[in-house]
Formats: sequence, structure tokens, C-alpha cells
Amino acid sequence: MATAIEVSAWFFASSLLLVSASAVDSKNNPADELVAVLNSNRTAHKSSALFDNPGLGCLALEYIKAYQGQCGEVESKKPPESLFADTFAPTCGVQAPTLSQITGRLLGCQGKYMPSSQAFSDMLIHDSKSLEILYDKNHTQVGAAVSGTDGGAPYFWCILFSNGKPNSTFLFEGGVAKTVRPGCFSGNDDDCSSAYRFQHGLWGLVAGILMILFYSFGL
Repeated sequence: MATAIEVSAWFFASSLLLVSASAVDSKNNPADELVAVLNSNRTAHKSSALFDNPGLGCLALEYIKAYQGQCGEVESKKPPESLFADTFAPTCGVQAPTLSQITGRLLGCQGKYMPSSQAFSDMLIHDSKSLEILYDKNHTQVGAAVSGTDGGAPYFWCILFSNGKPNSTFLFEGGVAKTVRPGCFSGNDDDCSSAYRFQHGLWGLVAGILMILFYSFGL
């Protein structure tokens, strides 16, 4: 018969399993959180909130991939403008004729993952130029993306702004976004691949704890 300590240990592991299952949502999208933080900062500054355009968000994810994991090139290089129509739009399934002007970008990269709110304040908004981009009155819509390289470090956070008309620019062919991996982009209901991997990591951790308890206590 199990002792009180063994029962307590088993109860703790079972509780951890339940908490882990409820705390991690595979549809939790850090790119959506990034847009929410951005709009909160704009409205607090008496600037208008921006429309979250999923087509522009997908382009932001492709914009990240153009760096091919080269963190050091974030400040010094930008992908050619021609890539938006030639590569980014076709990959995302965005209709090229509906592309609109990109009026600004905020881009950051580092080796360690951090929550969107922290990435926004610690990395994306870091000088007077980034503040100017954030509060620019010419922006009407925004798209954000968060991604690692091949699902891991380094991690990129990207926000693209546009002055196009919401609901008539950056439109998907057939009204549906293509599945683009790895990473997440804002304004869509697709599962976030990084959250999915994190969820499986937690389940593996909990399963390992349960197995250790089983063999240690003979439960």
C-alpha cells in the first residue's frame, strides 16, 4: 500500500499534468499578442489602433525567413522590395495586385525566446526612430510575425506597417491563407507551430515525471 509521501508525490505529478494541459493552448499566437501590445501603446499615446491584416502578417513571416537565420544582418540589411511581389506574396497566397505600400517595419532577433510584450519593449522599441515608426499617423494597418530558425534559435519578431485600405489590400487568393511554417503570423486562426512544439515538450516532461514516480515507488 502506498505511503502518504508516495500518494502526495503522485498527486503532485497528476496535478502538474492537468495544469500543463490547461496552461498551454496550441492556438496561442504570440504574433497576435504583439499586435495587441502595439495597439495598446498607440491608443495610450492618443494614436489610432491599426487594423490587423493577416495577409500583411504572413508577409511579415516571409520577411523574417529572408534573413535565413542571420541575426547579425537585422540592422544592416533589408530584403529587396521586389521580393514582396515575386516571392512573399505567392508563398502566402496573397494576390499581388492587392499589395500596398509598406510604411514601416520593426524587426528584432536574439538567441533566446521571450514573451511578445517583453520583445516589444526591450527589443523592437529601443530608440527614437522606432518610436517614430510606432506612432506614425500614416499607418492604417499592421501585420506581425514571430518565428525561430527551423523551429529554434535564433528567434525573430517582425512588425510590418502599411497605409493601405483594410479589407481591400493584402488579400488572400480564395480568401484563405496558405499554411506557412515554421512560425506564426497575426490575424488568422491557424495553430501556432511553436506553441504546438512547446505543448509536446511539456507533455514529455510530465510523462517523464510520472514514469520516474512509477518506478521509484512501484505505483
